[in-house]
Amino acid sequence: MYIETETTPNPATLKFLPGREVMPAGTREFTSHEDAEASPLAEALFALGDVTGVLFGGSFVAVTAAPGVAWAELKPMVVSILLDHFVSEAPLFAGGDASGFAVPADDADTVVDDDPADADVIDQIKDLIETRVRPAVANDGGDIVYRGFREGVVYLAMKGACSGCPSSTATLKNGIETLLKHYVPEVTEVRAA
Repeated sequence: MYIETETTPNPATLKFLPGREVMPAGTREFTSHEDAEASPLAEALFALGDVTGVLFGGSFVAVTAAPGVAWAELKPMVVSILLDHFVSEAPLFAGGDASGFAVPADDADTVVDDDPADADVIDQIKDLIETRVRPAVANDGGDIVYRGFREGVVYLAMKGACSGCPSSTATLKNGIETLLKHYVPEVTEVRAA
């Protein structure tokens, strides 16, 4: 088995591609050792001591290194853990089913409660995020999650490589906000949640 690596716009995060499905649907992010206890793989990565974030995507694992950590030293250790995990076909999550995949409940917390009167607008926003934004963000080793819509403002949370990326504000404002305003006139602003 061979694991490819790709850089991301966030210099602290590398994207690892094991050449097979990682998550059958959605993403799952771990931002602390305590969170990682739900996944033997995430827990092993955090046990290295130099990892501050792990994101499982459809076909990748994005790993974020602690400030000041050199990827030249950390990368071989991460690759070794990933190889051991995928070659052994161990479950991704504690208590995983026979295939090794137990998809956790969506961990998206809402920031604002959506107004039922905005249901059509919200459906348009969610569709654009799912079909146009999420695939592009996943290419960079991240994910984006809808957190709410109120009074013209869309609240989104960035995960993985995108959550700490120096260009994340520009992505939200210049990319996603422009796209949503173009297709959904009711959108006036996009904010990080």
